[in-house]
Amino acid sequence: MLQDIFPKQYHVEFTWKNPQMEDLCFVFRGQETLERLENNQLRLPTYGELSPLAEGAVYLFRVDERDYFLVCLKEGALPVGYEWHTIRGERRKKSKEMVFAEATAHHLDLWYRANRFCGHCSAPTEHDRRERMLRCPACGEMIFPKICPAVIVAVTDGERILLSRYQRRTYKGYGLIAGFVEIGETAEETVRREVMEEVGLRVKDIRYYGSQPWGLAGNLSLGYFARLVGDDAIYLDGKELSEAGWYRREEIDLETEDYSLTNDMIQAFRRGEHEERTERGNYDVTEL
Repeated sequence: MLQDIFPKQYHVEFTWKNPQMEDLCFVFRGQETLERLENNQLRLPTYGELSPLAEGAVYLFRVDERDYFLVCLKEGALPVGYEWHTIRGERRKKSKEMVFAEATAHHLDLWYRANRFCGHCSAPTEHDRRERMLRCPACGEMIFPKICPAVIVAVTDGERILLSRYQRRTYKGYGLIAGFVEIGETAEETVRREVMEEVGLRVKDIRYYGSQPWGLAGNLSLGYFARLVGDDAIYLDGKELSEAGWYRREEIDLETEDYSLTNDMIQAFRRGEHEERTERGNYDVTEL
């Protein structure tokens, strides 16, 4: 999946430091990032390339021994040879660690941009130098990165799995039921609610499969398998989904990719491996 960059290691520990000329940098413009195409591979700029144009740099994280920074450029500045590329696109032209680093850096960029001012007193916030935190110098409010928990649910019925397509999404392929955990809910309660809301089905035997940071939307995705209980008739929520249906293993036509938890779960079911990969101790047999 996206975060599986072994043997390279991701180090999230925060420290306050200045960028060195060889450090790699992210510059974002909405859903785009600044990259350069060389030998059909996209690469990030170094701070040495950006330093004459930079207005500020904030340390993000380290992968192995390489530091990454978030850089803001002067208005209208663009280093020679670099162009804007969509974050979600052209993954085959990027290394696995670059795709992961890009998503994680984008998550932090969105957080920094959304919290330039204090939500309590409206004063401009400042970077804390000991923790990854924004602090309000006027009222003392402390603001930490926001992570939104969400569930991804593979509903199964024997040899069948429920696949769906979402409305108004860039991705048009098949996926699984998904939704955000609401205030006061457990993840298992979210599984039941989302399945009922989106397709009108009841589930039992909710089993944890795995998790994934999804910085592109600021999420922490929690994957679950759940078994159908009762009627298999689908009552589609037309606001969320464009279609949904039951598919047998041999009917699943989905290309394997190495980035999303959703794809990993579907492929595990397709190969008949999902039962052995779910944790036996996480059963929840409550039925609606």
